[in-house]
Amino acid sequence: MSSSSFFQRLLPAPVGGGFAMDDYWIWCPSVMRDDSGLYHMFASRWPRGITFSPHWLTNSEIVRATSSTPEGPYHFQEVVLPARGPHHWDGRMTHNPSIRRAADGTWLLFYTGSTYDGDTPTPEAPIEAVDPGELSEMPKVDGRMAQAHRNQKIGLATAPSPNGPWKRSDHPILEPRPNKWDALLTTNPAPCVGDDGRVLLIYKSVRFRGDSMFLGVAQAQSYAGPYERLQDKPILRFGNKEDVEDPYVWYQDNVFHLIMKDMEGGIGGERRGGIKATSLDGMRWTLDADPKAYSRHIKWSDGRETFHDFFERTSLLLDERGQPTHLFAATATGSAHVGSLNRSWNMVIPLRH
Repeated sequence: MSSSSFFQRLLPAPVGGGFAMDDYWIWCPSVMRDDSGLYHMFASRWPRGITFSPHWLTNSEIVRATSSTPEGPYHFQEVVLPARGPHHWDGRMTHNPSIRRAADGTWLLFYTGSTYDGDTPTPEAPIEAVDPGELSEMPKVDGRMAQAHRNQKIGLATAPSPNGPWKRSDHPILEPRPNKWDALLTTNPAPCVGDDGRVLLIYKSVRFRGDSMFLGVAQAQSYAGPYERLQDKPILRFGNKEDVEDPYVWYQDNVFHLIMKDMEGGIGGERRGGIKATSLDGMRWTLDADPKAYSRHIKWSDGRETFHDFFERTSLLLDERGQPTHLFAATATGSAHVGSLNRSWNMVIPLRH
């Protein structure tokens, strides 16, 4: 599948589809269908009484919503991974859900977690709104935000069904590595679970706050781990054009496929648009001849076209053959500055078969 054919498969987004909650910021969609035909969206949320950023770092929790159709609308069901105390590595924040299923039927929820000292921010005592990307330029930044940012690590929760009960990992499954390109944190888990039980895990990291973002690759012989890097360096080096995040990986027609966000547009031609690559082994990746995978210019089912400052955390719904059928993304309205948003939700774009 070429990226141009993938981009051409994007259909108009259904108005009123996806998942939203009036009193919460919604982000990070990840959807799977259960054996009864019900669709489960795992997502991140945090109260709208505090600003979007930086409070996703301190207040986010992973929830589950359901729909009888892939397009939705999805309806909230429960909090899946709530705060559980600062002494846990993921005790104060859970984010970046990525839901998969093992060959034995176990539901696998990969996610990013963090912890920090001090009080949980509230509307009465919030953290000053700031983009975490600016942390390196703010010497007097709130300590809770800085600590929550650098403590982000990838974990795994498992359950016999999407309804739980969920067993969370006592430790992260992938730690940062001191003095390496991924020294600060591990986030954006993008797992691909094979029929043989092996898991390929793409992840995002940086060397230090404010550095360019890269993707790495790890693998485990089973979902229980251990997860070990397949190579020391990041995948997909783009020279001066690099800086990518939000990976999603799947295996189709004996090839790994990867979509990700091109932060500055130097790779695919659109700033914060999507690009696509393929690989035979998960380590050596090649951009498609036309790498564009998705756009922030959205066509809707009612004929409107809108431009979105944010179109992030993209993921795919795969059918029983492993073929993509729907693209999900987090989006928002309001000022482009993350501290000035007024609404966010998870939207869906059907794909042509």
